[in-house]
Amino acid sequence: MADIKDWKSLSEPTKEWNELLESIGGQAPDLGMFPDIASMRTWITEAKKAMTANFEPVKGIKEEKDHEITVGDGSKITVRTYVPEKSGGPLAVIYHGGGFCIGGLENEELLCRNLCGRLGCSVVNVDYRLAPEHVFPAAAHDCWDATVWAADNATTLLSSDPSKGFIVGGTSAGGNLAAVVSHLAQDSPLAYPVTGAHLMIPALCNNKSYPDKYKSDLISYEQNKNAAILSEKAMDLFIDNYVPDRSKRSDPLLSVLNWKSGHNGQPTTYFQICGADPLRDEALVYERLLREDLGVKTKVDVYPGLPHGFWSVFPQMKSSGKFVEDSVKGAEWLLANGRA
Repeated sequence: MADIKDWKSLSEPTKEWNELLESIGGQAPDLGMFPDIASMRTWITEAKKAMTANFEPVKGIKEEKDHEITVGDGSKITVRTYVPEKSGGPLAVIYHGGGFCIGGLENEELLCRNLCGRLGCSVVNVDYRLAPEHVFPAAAHDCWDATVWAADNATTLLSSDPSKGFIVGGTSAGGNLAAVVSHLAQDSPLAYPVTGAHLMIPALCNNKSYPDKYKSDLISYEQNKNAAILSEKAMDLFIDNYVPDRSKRSDPLLSVLNWKSGHNGQPTTYFQICGADPLRDEALVYERLLREDLGVKTKVDVYPGLPHGFWSVFPQMKSSGKFVEDSVKGAEWLLANGRA
């Protein structure tokens, strides 16, 4: 990533995106158009099912099974596990996106199946509790508790060997939760060390809580506030429901860039970043911090001119197929390059 000098130029739309817009009448969808969380939930569930159906079924999976587990406050959540035909492979725990308010197990069905069937990972897909019914930091606590459960049950229930690799990953809000979990694991070690973090279009810091030293670089929130799919209006709807108490928005369990113990000890990290995304620069700043300041191995795939979550909404695009394939290759890179 050191060769990308002009982050701002990454917002310029691609030919494929312009052609797509023209084909749908020039108006791209925006989650900010929905009046409330309830109506948005129905839409995202159907969109994710359609996206998964657009790709070929994945072979090599022995079992998919739902489990009800107990989290720290005594509540129950569901995790869906995927076990490959050949046992003894790596472990991956995946957290879905949706602004901490929408989405579920369907969101990451395709990724989980690819990691299991193609890379031989045992995978845990986490259905954490959503806001506004469960506000911050419920999602963060649920994801940590589910990851502890996965590590504790890796060799028995999941037929996995995390010494061959232990990845945490997620998309958007799920990318935030993956970064939170990898930092919690830095401070409170799990049964097995996390060897890789897979951060797809991650939210890493509330825009009102940017560390002073990075503020001049974090311009994408303002530059792309009217972007397709994830606009400023959509982000406000999500954050107001997930963290209604504004005083908590700088908390490291949301704003990971402010982690109190720093970032030393973070695992090998793979980023997927959209150029026309308000969250773009958070990821670019964090990648640079890990690579230049701490010497962490990183890999980055950038999708210039494309908005947040484009592959979910428009799976027919060639760029969408590339994003999905990159997700698998990126995870494969993490397994090959993760810390011991």
